[in-house]
Amino acid sequence: MTIDVLLIGSGGREHALAWKLRQSPMLGRLFAAPGNPGIAAEAEIVDLDVEDHDAVAAFCRDRAIGLVVVGPEVPLVAGLADALTSAGIAVFGPSAAAARLEGSKGFTKDLCTLKDIPTARYRRFTDASNAADYVRAEGAPIVVKADGLAAGKGVTVASSVEEALAAIDDCFAGAPGAEVVVEECMSGPEASLFCICDGEDALVFGTAEDHKRAFDGDRGPNTGGMGAYSPSGLMTPEMVERAMREIVRPTLAGMREQGSPFRGVLYAGLMLTEGGPKLIEYNVRFGDPECQVLMMRLESDLLPILLASATGSVAGLEPQWSADPAVTVVLASEGYPGAYRKGTQIRHLPATGADETIFHAGTSREGDRLVATGGRVLNVTARAADVASARERAYALVDAVDWPEGFCRRDIAHRAVGSER
Repeated sequence: MTIDVLLIGSGGREHALAWKLRQSPMLGRLFAAPGNPGIAAEAEIVDLDVEDHDAVAAFCRDRAIGLVVVGPEVPLVAGLADALTSAGIAVFGPSAAAARLEGSKGFTKDLCTLKDIPTARYRRFTDASNAADYVRAEGAPIVVKADGLAAGKGVTVASSVEEALAAIDDCFAGAPGAEVVVEECMSGPEASLFCICDGEDALVFGTAEDHKRAFDGDRGPNTGGMGAYSPSGLMTPEMVERAMREIVRPTLAGMREQGSPFRGVLYAGLMLTEGGPKLIEYNVRFGDPECQVLMMRLESDLLPILLASATGSVAGLEPQWSADPAVTVVLASEGYPGAYRKGTQIRHLPATGADETIFHAGTSREGDRLVATGGRVLNVTARAADVASARERAYALVDAVDWPEGFCRRDIAHRAVGSER
């Protein structure tokens, strides 16, 4: 028996999901909306307004879609999964109520307090002057977070009171009803833990580390992510189990108790402090670009795992992973995450060998020209016997891309390579 799938999204994460789903013997037809040129090599692109939930449901009924996989967070927070579930269509991704774990940092922090989940000490503010008074009283370093969705960039780790006050002003500027969360600044290395959840249970689904800053040496502004590697050497089996016991499982219990059981992928950003793992924040979708390295390492069939999360139980599933690490390097438009040019031509993409793929993120076709349309444009991904070799393969591919208007960090996975040495 095969199953037809609709994939929602247009970025590098969705290209990685399409690439992996295409390998499934369970897969019938794979549709994608809105897609991109890379996804188009794996799926049939359909002209579908994903903000029109009724139109998406009608398409699924007409095509007998067996599973909808929602890649980005925005449709989930907007309730796409609710609309599809109400129409009797299986969907991988949480309800709008459960998606508050990403959609509202304040909601998540309050849940941590309720369930005694280790996280940074915090306060919520709906008034800029009160937030500013709190920052002056607490001093720096301190963290200011916009409450809502911010594409991974709504966080300021302020090294001075003045920087924190400017971040507060930015959050409230021209935004009626805005809210900020102000947190203590935790210290320690960061790592990402991914779990596939079915409302009751959570299946550990890999670890990764990413690089948020724009430039080498972890300098410059925060971005959506300039590269990643998997697995995380910091997330030992003991650390994973502790994070599951102290953070993930209490979260799932809290969501059930609130009548919002969580189905989908729960992505925990963790700070590994001297006192143990603490939650930085949750995302309710695969990380981007972490998804790319996870899919490169996953040896199991992805489709039955996603289907179990959407329609049944993940209990007893045991995903198989390559022992070889994977590295992805993001090629971005010059100027990102600030102002950047759109429509620059990518003149050449090199052929990829085994365990190598270039995932498309912000690209489109203009006739026979491949052009850059986003800030993060390509995810050059490779797997090898060790992190240093995987990184070497990825950068060899990067250097073979002919796109003068692009740039990348040249030190992705530097921590892991240093540990290997």
